[in-house]
Amino acid sequence: MNEYLNVIRNNYANFTGRARRREYWMFTLINGIITFVLAIPLFGVVTSLGMQADAGTDPSAALTGTTLIFGLIYTIYALATFVPSLAVTVRRLHDAGFSGWLYLLNFIGLSIVVLVLCVLDSKPGSNKWGPNPKGITDGTPAPAQNW
Repeated sequence: MNEYLNVIRNNYANFTGRARRREYWMFTLINGIITFVLAIPLFGVVTSLGMQADAGTDPSAALTGTTLIFGLIYTIYALATFVPSLAVTVRRLHDAGFSGWLYLLNFIGLSIVVLVLCVLDSKPGSNKWGPNPKGITDGTPAPAQNW
């Protein structure tokens, strides 16, 4: 949770530097959980609309104010987390030694390539995007940290 909050508070639109795997994956996990929880009420409404349409009743009756509020909250959250999600992915690609422009592969259907690149370990030492956030300089990992 700390990594998620760190990305939101301190690195909201930071596209420079590097992000460790832990920072990237914890942000992605927490963001996914929140998105899933916000989508549950919307899924229920869509299911309800489909069932009402099959039953021959007016499906617009299910579009209540609550549905619109949940839809608005979901949309606001998705828009608010788009930039930090993009930023942490770009910094993760930098940490693995790749250009952040590779993120654009997502838009031509090559999301799996970006996912695989984000799984790769940090490149030892500094690279053109900054020092290694793990503290690895010569291929020897830094001492373990207690979380």
